[in-house]
Order: sequence, then C-alpha cells, then structure tokens
Amino acid sequence: MSLSIGQVAERTGLSVHALRFYEKEGILANQVHRGPGGRRVYTQQDVDWLRMCIMLRMSGMPVPEIRRYTELVRQGDGNELQRLEILKEHQERVRQQMAQLQDCMDLITHKVGVYQDYVNSIAAKAVGQ
Repeated sequence: MSLSIGQVAERTGLSVHALRFYEKEGILANQVHRGPGGRRVYTQQDVDWLRMCIMLRMSGMPVPEIRRYTELVRQGDGNELQRLEILKEHQERVRQQMAQLQDCMDLITHKVGVYQDYVNSIAAKAVGQ
C-alpha cells in the first residue's frame, strides 16, 4: 500500500514539514521513494517506524540519538548490542524522568488538597451563616 505525505501526516499526527524534517535528518529507516511527478510515496512500514520515533521523541530522546539508532537498524544484523545499549540508556533516563514527575505530582496533589480543604471550609462557613 502506498501513502502520500498527507496521508502519513494524518496517520502519525506529524505535520508535512515535520515529515520532511525527519527525512532530511535521516530518521526514516527506509529511503522514501518517489512516485510519478516526484511525489514522496510512503509505506505502512514507514508509518510504523515514524510512530516509534514519535514515541522516542516524546520520551525525550534527542534527534541525533534517534538518527544513530536508525543508522544501526539500516545496517542490518550484527549491531543489536549497540541498539540495545541505546535503548537501555534511554530507558534509564525515562525512568528517572518518571520518578521526578511523580515527585512533582505528589507535591501538586498535596497543594490541591490544601487548597480544596480551605475552599471547602470557606464554603461550609458561608452555608452555616
């Protein structure tokens, strides 16, 4: 199945500009083919790859690191240990990020409770008057 750049943008949530950027940066695992008239033609495999890259970016992986991972995938078998190391290092960074976010959530939850109790006590006093 061939997909236009607009269809890929729709399926991934990326803008056409972002898709071109990803292609220019060497983020796509496969070379994007051109159809009649020079228009880009994508496959479902490209969409699946882009979805993974989007998740890696959303989790904070820098573009150069995604590019390095992509280059290793393009090289084929024999570098799985390097790919594993990239993903394990990123996994650890995400774990640390999640722990920090949990600390933030705990603080925010505490402050919401404090203010909710205060607002409730004011409302109770107003009803009691």
